[in-house]
Amino acid sequence: MKILRSCQEVTHLLLESDDRTLQGLERASLRMHWMICNGCRHFRQQHGLMRKALDGWRTYRDGNPPS
Repeated sequence: MKILRSCQEVTHLLLESDDRTLQGLERASLRMHWMICNGCRHFRQQHGLMRKALDGWRTYRDGNPPS
C-alpha cells in the first residue's frame, strides 16, 4: 500500500470513508497529503459541511425537527 497519494486517490478515499472504516495506513496517508495540499483540505471541509447539511435534512425529512 502506498503512502503518497494523488489528489484523485485522496478524494476517493475520503468519500469511501463514509461507507467503511479506513485502515491505519490509509488514514495516515490522507493526513500526510492534507498537510501539503490546500485544495484537498478545502475539499475535506466542504465534504464535512455537506455531510452535516444532509444529516440535518434527513432528520427534518424523517419528522424529527432539530431541538
